[in-house]
Amino acid sequence: MSTSPAAKPAPDPRDRYRAFRTIGTRWMDNDAYGHVNNVVYYSWFDTAVNAHLIEQGVLDIHHGETIGLVIETQCNYFASLAFPQNVEAGLRVAHMGTSSVRYEVGLFAEGAPLCAARGHFVHVYVDRQTRRPVPLPAPLKAVLEKLQ
Repeated sequence: MSTSPAAKPAPDPRDRYRAFRTIGTRWMDNDAYGHVNNVVYYSWFDTAVNAHLIEQGVLDIHHGETIGLVIETQCNYFASLAFPQNVEAGLRVAHMGTSSVRYEVGLFAEGAPLCAARGHFVHVYVDRQTRRPVPLPAPLKAVLEKLQ
């Protein structure tokens, strides 16, 4: 059985994203090679998604009945980022299911036309107490639809 090779990932332009957040790099983000270490990118993904939801009033991290748990992450790297530099995280929703959402995030050097990295998080929304999947609450769905 023959399979065709997957297309090589390429950086996205800014217009592929619906919302942006500026994140400042920190001295400790750089690794021994002089650029931001790969694990920091996942922290930025989390920050971009959750800060947007908190600001939109649809995520209460302390008392909300519904919370999102990460079940999948992925990232492609195209260019280095380093301290001191501001990063602009672009956010979009690629897929919305009954209880899950695929968020896609592009990380851009400040003012750059193409992302330095692109990745995704899949969150399953669950009841805080039971940890069982629940349908996306209507206010959350309304915010997510604006990101599609």
